Amino acid sequence: MELTELTAVQLLDGYRKGEFGPVEATRAALERAARIQPEVNAFVRLTERDALARARESEERWRRGEPAGLLDGVPVTVKDILLLRGHPTLRGSKTVDPGGHWDEDAPSVARLREHGAVFLGKTTTPEFGWKGVTDSPLSGITRNPHDPSRTAGGSSGGGAAAVALGAGPLSLGTDGGGSVRIPAAFCGIFGLKPTYGRVPLYPPSAFGTLSHVGPMTRDAADAALLLDVIGVPDSRDWSALGPAPGSFVAALGAGVRGLRVAYSPSLGGQVAVRPAVAAAVRRAVEGLARLGAYVEETDPDLTDPVEAFHTLWFGGAARLTQRFAPHQRELLDPGLREICAQGARYTALDYLAAVDVRMDLGRRMGLFHDTYDLLVTPTLPITAFEAGAEVPRGSGHRRWTGWTPFTYPFNLTQQPAATVPVGADEDGLPVGLQLVAARHRDDLVLRAAHALYEAGLTPAGS
Repeated sequence: MELTELTAVQLLDGYRKGEFGPVEATRAALERAARIQPEVNAFVRLTERDALARARESEERWRRGEPAGLLDGVPVTVKDILLLRGHPTLRGSKTVDPGGHWDEDAPSVARLREHGAVFLGKTTTPEFGWKGVTDSPLSGITRNPHDPSRTAGGSSGGGAAAVALGAGPLSLGTDGGGSVRIPAAFCGIFGLKPTYGRVPLYPPSAFGTLSHVGPMTRDAADAALLLDVIGVPDSRDWSALGPAPGSFVAALGAGVRGLRVAYSPSLGGQVAVRPAVAAAVRRAVEGLARLGAYVEETDPDLTDPVEAFHTLWFGGAARLTQRFAPHQRELLDPGLREICAQGARYTALDYLAAVDVRMDLGRRMGLFHDTYDLLVTPTLPITAFEAGAEVPRGSGHRRWTGWTPFTYPFNLTQQPAATVPVGADEDGLPVGLQLVAARHRDDLVLRAAHALYEAGLTPAGS
């Protein structure tokens, strides 16, 4: 097996045994990144010189038997929304000055640095992460690794494509309405939106407490390892949670036997799901039952909160660009300009009404999880559509939220939610299954996902 096909866990095992080293793994990942870039466009920039310097330092530590941390020498990519010291963070926008002072790491990046990770580069994002596909005025269109005529999804599309194609086994993404889970599902990898606050975020997102930082990885075991590293408090984030109650890696092996699983194929008929997607998800749910979970087909008490989400999301975008000069507004993605204009029309009472919807939704999902440990849905009702479009042609949707009804509700409620690849449609495009748990039960989401991988119920595990 090539080094670019190995998980982070497998790379670390190879380092430990002396079978290969961080320099060799980093060179392989950088070569793969350069090779895929012309067709897929996953990167804003590669940081080759810094990566190889860190890899050499890591290799020396492994030679001495003194690794610096849990991810020493593992190649990682970082979405160009998150600060990476020494490199510009342009957020997909021509309005950001690359000549600024880039002397600080985001909390998650700082934790990776402390644990010896090797930063390969910054991955693409739509402008300020505003939509569920990845294209921007700054860096163009990011394409799907399974079919470059299709979208990689977004807004963490570059990171998802990079992981899927072997340009580093780990990537940091952000998720404000599905932005880790959407591209992970479209690209056929694992993606986790942890409980809000589990991974600190700084600078704070324009979209407030909708936005989470989360892992995109080749499997659930890698995500648990990454979450153990990045899921610790940081004083710069006033809303960060305290330390996790235990290791997420240590909890992986408990399996799903005895867990109460609610399977909602369409949120009570509210969502039209493509037959190929529905069939792949149902097969995986049947697999959970064979593994010992108590599965019941039922729906949460959830009515589509899209208008409340739009109020919070569009209002955040308007605030972000409030002080932009006219010439800066002209540089923006036209769709972003539209939602900023709409967001600027909302009043404080509109905003508070949306918060009321959010709180009630959180109450209802809290009660739901008094009965069920996990909720299972499709991650998305469709597979990847044409690249360069916000919505599928002929869908009738106006905005990206029209085709993501399974993802953004759980940003409103701040629950942990993950996508697991469980098959493909007739065109070979990946299908994702979503696992949702009560707030603070990230361990249950990771346990169930790991069980699917271990049982061979995912393409990567078969």
